[in-house]
Amino acid sequence: MPRDRMPRDKQEPEDQTASATAELLPSLDAAIDRLAEINAIEGVSPVFEVIDAARPLMFSAEGLEALYQRVPALEMAGFFGGSDWDYPQTLVPSLAARTIRHGEPATTMVESLSQIRLLAVAKGDYIHPSISAEHAHHFLTQALALNLDLVVSNLQESDRLRPDQLGYAVQNLYSYLLRHLGYENLLAHLVAEVWRILAQRPVQVDGVKQMVTQIAVYLEKPGVLGGDVGEDALQLVNAVFSPTQGCREDPGFDVYTERLADMDDAALLEEAIAFAQAMHSTGLVSAYMPVFLRYLRGRWNALIPTALGLSNTGADAFQCYPALIHTLIDEAIFPETSQCAYGLAMMLERGVLYSPPVAPSLWRQIRLSLCEVAAGKIVAVFGSSRSPECFLLADVLNVLGRPLGVGQGNYPTCQSTRALSMWAYNMPAELLRILAWAARDDEIVMRFEGSSISSRELATGLASEPPVDVDAVSLLTVPHLDRIYFEMGRRSIGRGEDPHKWVNAEFHGDHVGHGFRIAVDVATGGLKDFEGFVRDFYAAYHPFYNGNIPVINPQPAGIAVTDSATRFLGWHAITIQRLALDADKTMRVYFFNPNNDSGQNWGQGIVTSTQGHGELYGEASLPVAEFASRLYVFHYDPIEKGEPGDIPSEDVNRAMQLAKSSWASGR
Repeated sequence: MPRDRMPRDKQEPEDQTASATAELLPSLDAAIDRLAEINAIEGVSPVFEVIDAARPLMFSAEGLEALYQRVPALEMAGFFGGSDWDYPQTLVPSLAARTIRHGEPATTMVESLSQIRLLAVAKGDYIHPSISAEHAHHFLTQALALNLDLVVSNLQESDRLRPDQLGYAVQNLYSYLLRHLGYENLLAHLVAEVWRILAQRPVQVDGVKQMVTQIAVYLEKPGVLGGDVGEDALQLVNAVFSPTQGCREDPGFDVYTERLADMDDAALLEEAIAFAQAMHSTGLVSAYMPVFLRYLRGRWNALIPTALGLSNTGADAFQCYPALIHTLIDEAIFPETSQCAYGLAMMLERGVLYSPPVAPSLWRQIRLSLCEVAAGKIVAVFGSSRSPECFLLADVLNVLGRPLGVGQGNYPTCQSTRALSMWAYNMPAELLRILAWAARDDEIVMRFEGSSISSRELATGLASEPPVDVDAVSLLTVPHLDRIYFEMGRRSIGRGEDPHKWVNAEFHGDHVGHGFRIAVDVATGGLKDFEGFVRDFYAAYHPFYNGNIPVINPQPAGIAVTDSATRFLGWHAITIQRLALDADKTMRVYFFNPNNDSGQNWGQGIVTSTQGHGELYGEASLPVAEFASRLYVFHYDPIEKGEPGDIPSEDVNRAMQLAKSSWASGR
């Protein structure tokens, strides 16, 4: 065994990354040896060679384990010498949490290696002269709690856009730390983070259910459960594993089916009510619910609306289309696709079936045969426990039921995801038509200024690889839509203005406003009549200044994304849903953000809210001036617009100042 290497007495199972890791280790060991030799003579720390050699190891469990084993060697070589990290007892968790998410690449790597070192200290595998195992454990517990979203949900936009894929490396590191430290001291933070994500009612909840599973494991340990946190945790666990009296101890599907057969009508009614309460209070659906619904199909169909928790609106839609709803249950709702029971309930609650084209479109979807390419994509992501058609139909219900819960996954396809959300929200038949083409024909055809564009004839767009962490609807449609959107933009180049002016209306539909405003000069990147831009936004959207006209159809818009330090990260597509007063009489913009988690800190105290200010499920919101300070492009109806000169200068100046001291600085 090489010197200065900790014994590996608890080895993880080797996987396909083991050989790749082994190939990288000689370079790392050589860099550490050279650093030690130079420091021994010159007393300086040229650490960049070590950083470059360590970075590729951050992307796998095997690689992180290798770095863990080399903590003593890194310390002896003086890797942390001459820096704040050389005094770990003085490090501050809140600062470390920000550094690892928003620091420069080199500082992020040093912080990552420092936290791996503290893990070794906390576990007793490395003794550091200036920090105890308890102190190290406490530090890591706080740092993990501050960045729990890294292991609960998909990466945020700011993480995905980091250079050298550092966001993914940090996410992998935190999953590694969490596996080794356990959840006991993090339970309260973890439960709160799960509830925060669920308040947005995302379509994809696999990651959340995995976290709930871990919560369930640790709630079984004595002393972990306690107080209000325990009740919140229990509600999550029960919603997933034991939402009713009949499955209270998670008995398994066979036993539960036997119990259902022995229940009288009163007991079945209690089961139905309990399922509905658990589902609507959390947004999570237990795998036992499909068992219950399928049992009711053979015994008591009239109880299904109660089990789905339908109001008068949803129940009426159910009664208007019973054959369709029964078929959807038969074909789509299974334990493997349990979440779509909530999608079905919310689809009925939204009343989309009252739009005449939707019911026949769903019948077409039920009978649709997938092409080989589409079926292969679904099997690769969702497996083969059910047919590809089943997984796709299930996510059709999810997307139609929760159009503001669609997420783009870890891919730069916000425009296409936004389009799916907009169509599901107010053009569901259009969404189903486009999906049918992609699923059956492996092709989508759209028109642009009188000409047809076929996705089959186009090269890859922004998404260089097919998405794998999205719903099945997005999985099949986004690659095609991405190519078409990219091609529309290409055809609009050279017109002297931003291509979105022409692309958005053609791509999203005729309901997009024909008025177009952009804050940035396309040629120079500098601000262009920024005061007029802000005034026009207020005049077009703010009810106090546009004649109290609400947002009739959600409108595409673009924001300049900043991080908590107000640094500009890039442009991002969103949808303006509505403007309204909150409970504090503050006018807010409510918008859809397709990046999986709308709760973000954009710096300057601008923190997007997802609950507590009148948000509907899936919406984010900000006061108008704060939202306008990050807006850079929007559409509007030029006929229904107020007078820009009537907007108070105080509001306009606040939005302008927030922008000019953040993303617009230097423009």
